[in-house]
Amino acid sequence: MDISTLDPDLAALLEDIPVAPSPSSPHLDLFDDISDDIILSASPEASGSLEPSPARVDLTVKAFPKVERFYNDAPHTYFDSADFYKKVLKNCGEASQRLHNTLTKYLTTRDQKDRTVYRQQLVTNYWQFISVLVLKLTTDEAAIEKKYALRYGLILPTLLTAEQKDTFAKIIDENPYNEPIYYLDEWFHDIAIGLINPSSTDEVRTKQKNISTHFQQLLSKAQGKLQSAENLLRAKSDERSSAEELVKNQIHELFVHDSLAGFAGIKAPFTEIQKRNVSDLGDSLRRILALDKELTNFLAEYHRVDEDVRSLKEKIEVSGDGELNVSDVNTELETVRQMVKMTCGRQGNHFPILSREFFHCTPNEIGIRENVLEIMRWIESIDCEAYCRQYRSQLNRIPPFVVLIPSYGDIGFCWEPFDRYNRVTSRGRIAIPMYTKNLKNALLTATADLRWQVAKEKASYYWMEEGLTGNYYQWFQAQKLKGDVKEYFIEDYLIWMTKESEGIQKLDREVRNVFWRYMPFSKAVKEELKNRAPVYQELCQKDLNRQMSDGY
Repeated sequence: MDISTLDPDLAALLEDIPVAPSPSSPHLDLFDDISDDIILSASPEASGSLEPSPARVDLTVKAFPKVERFYNDAPHTYFDSADFYKKVLKNCGEASQRLHNTLTKYLTTRDQKDRTVYRQQLVTNYWQFISVLVLKLTTDEAAIEKKYALRYGLILPTLLTAEQKDTFAKIIDENPYNEPIYYLDEWFHDIAIGLINPSSTDEVRTKQKNISTHFQQLLSKAQGKLQSAENLLRAKSDERSSAEELVKNQIHELFVHDSLAGFAGIKAPFTEIQKRNVSDLGDSLRRILALDKELTNFLAEYHRVDEDVRSLKEKIEVSGDGELNVSDVNTELETVRQMVKMTCGRQGNHFPILSREFFHCTPNEIGIRENVLEIMRWIESIDCEAYCRQYRSQLNRIPPFVVLIPSYGDIGFCWEPFDRYNRVTSRGRIAIPMYTKNLKNALLTATADLRWQVAKEKASYYWMEEGLTGNYYQWFQAQKLKGDVKEYFIEDYLIWMTKESEGIQKLDREVRNVFWRYMPFSKAVKEELKNRAPVYQELCQKDLNRQMSDGY
């Protein structure tokens, strides 16, 4: 194909696309197949179980870290290589051949109707290619190029401007913050090695894998119990420490005496308070013994559950095999494809490849890990319980898994509020489009969706009657509104976070009361709002009254 006769911009796009072979041409060496029977190791060493992992929940972490560096200072050179496109397609068989042919036709055709047809074919062929590529990541010699292709949808660097290529080449690959924000290649890797369970679906697993799946479910439940046992152990230890501190203070006060007036070196007798402390000391010591007994029982329960977790991990390692992991990856790939569709909506842009034709984000607007983390930090500074769940009167901070989807959609959403087999400490899952028009709104939408689903699951059958969802639903019914109540809630949550937090009253009075009660602002925001308007001062007073009546 002679590209010299084409439009200069189009010719630039094609400068490193290999020429499509004719039907009679021999098959390109570029597309030589390798065996697809790739075994993904599930050993502890491979899974990184000895190292910190964002997949594991750490309840001692109370806030997101501040992002100090958003991009590397110098770009890498992978996207400047003329062989990048070839390395991405290499060893992926017929799927890469089909993608290459369709992409070539899409970029070279001048007929708008044909272009629409090829674009539709490109979506299908791209995902068929990705289903092959995702299994090659751990073994392929061009793993880095394939990683970037999966992570960003970046197949052909010349589809980007020089400035855009430079921006993507400066993105930080590592996750130094150890936060559960995943690019697609990282997400599939942790699922393949068993660190993360596949996302829930309505499909039933095949019968031959029921044993391993059953062990995974039991492990999730046991890990939830283990985390709960640790929380109870920590709470009881803190309670005993408080009781011990009280006894220390009582004993210390017993030995503090004033001097008698007129008598040098003679101390005064016990005061009435000291006498009461002496009589109360026995009760305080008995309380410490009781707390210590409870602590011993909690410790024994922790060791018992910990042994169950270890036993289940051993059984999973014995029963699990590469086939199960590959199956999980393939299942998750279908889930991710649904996520891509949901981020775009029915009328959105479903084009799967990163191209300057559709990509118009500035570096601060791209959904990279650092930008997402900074926005989540901002959300938590206002809605301090946004990523918290309550269990047995204890509020646990459990940020969700954030899956960064390389799509041009604008919709962030919650796929699941928590693992159905571990409701105590498992993470929820939210999906965020990387090339959205407004990244902050996408994250706010996903957080609102997460909040709604968590509250709804907590209320269970009574979700229309009590709690956050119940009170909001009753207002929704009273207003005789039509449509999806959750969509109204999400819209109001965006107003709550962007307007009401600044003292701009936009919400209905009843909605404001519900949100203030069940999705409270942080103390700093409340103190700021209290001086802004009487309505916020009244809500703060209600908080004080509630604390006095509830005793907290």
